Amino acid sequence: MNELKKSGHQKIEWVSNHMKLLNTIQKSGDSLNGLRVAMSIHLEAKTAYLAITLKRLGADVVVTGSNPLSTQDDVAEALKDFDIAVHAKRTTNEEEYLSFLHTVLDYEPDLILDDGADLTVLVHTERKEILKNLKGVSEETTTGVRRLENLEKSGVLSVPAIAVNNAKMKSMFDNRYGTGQSTLDSIMRNTNLLVAGKHVLVAGYGWCGRGIAMRAHGLGAKVMVTEVDPIKAVEAIMDGFEVGRIEDLAPKADFIITATGMRDVLSKEAIENLKDGVVLANAGHFNVEIPMDKIEKMATQSYEIRQNVTCYKIAGKNIYVIGLGRLVNLAAADGHPVEIMDISFALQALSITYLAKNYNKLSNKVYEYPEELDKLVAKLKLDSMGIAIDTLTKEQEDYLNEF
Repeated sequence: MNELKKSGHQKIEWVSNHMKLLNTIQKSGDSLNGLRVAMSIHLEAKTAYLAITLKRLGADVVVTGSNPLSTQDDVAEALKDFDIAVHAKRTTNEEEYLSFLHTVLDYEPDLILDDGADLTVLVHTERKEILKNLKGVSEETTTGVRRLENLEKSGVLSVPAIAVNNAKMKSMFDNRYGTGQSTLDSIMRNTNLLVAGKHVLVAGYGWCGRGIAMRAHGLGAKVMVTEVDPIKAVEAIMDGFEVGRIEDLAPKADFIITATGMRDVLSKEAIENLKDGVVLANAGHFNVEIPMDKIEKMATQSYEIRQNVTCYKIAGKNIYVIGLGRLVNLAAADGHPVEIMDISFALQALSITYLAKNYNKLSNKVYEYPEELDKLVAKLKLDSMGIAIDTLTKEQEDYLNEF
């Protein structure tokens, strides 16, 4: 076994020892026999173990990445040893990334497990011939669910889709605790800079932004938040953070972390007024939040100053960008903690088995995650931690049903 593949196997073995929910699901008796599942997902050890889980449930699995820089080549090579078709590699070439997506669709999948909805959008635009065999889609992310909802609103969604991202066990834990820890982990390991005492600006206060702000505050940062939603802005204030317009707060920031799902979070004017030495990092799915096109045009010079960190000289100042503005916790680190992704991927695995059993009873629309499966994953998590909780007595249940 070559060293690259050996490294991938070691990573997969490590996560397999800590993903107790997926290990339980593998023994559940659910069957995906005779079904082909196409996965577009950040291809690292934890996602590889999700693919292995689906394989052990009987599926024919084919995998590609969901972001050009988030595939770990050693894991991709090792995954092939589990009789899983893998078409992915770490690349900055968008055309090469897209070619892998098309190759996966050439397998004519029955089900799609998506992260960001690239596969699903391709099927409904350029690859409509795949729809004849496709039975359903399971989507992992906030951005992907938004794209699916737009397909539905446009009247072109042609299969049932489950919004895994909207499961309480996903949005409340993966988006908050996973993104919070892994984003700060990536920033710290790639810059080796102190967070305590610094001004950290978090753009967006959804579940991801909340998690990032919480972790930055825990590290001793002075946290600032920008928002377009007035309710979330009030929440950030009540949580103890400074809130304002990005043009006003950005010049004070030592770190700026975007988590909005929106493009061009920083205007040209805001970039011109950034502090010398500011670090920019994007925690959103697509590389559109930090306007790299503007930054590259404005820079008189750019070069990699540390691995995964590019220095842009703008108006005599050094502006540092981690991971070329791509998803910072995966383009420049290992993604969310193992136990967090065990929860999210348990939701995904159960979503795929649910679609396999029920697709012919479902309409072509975006479904919220089934509540019974959400609670099942929560119970499995508690069981894995050895924790028992109370249950209502019959008298208490009767009380709840009184007028």
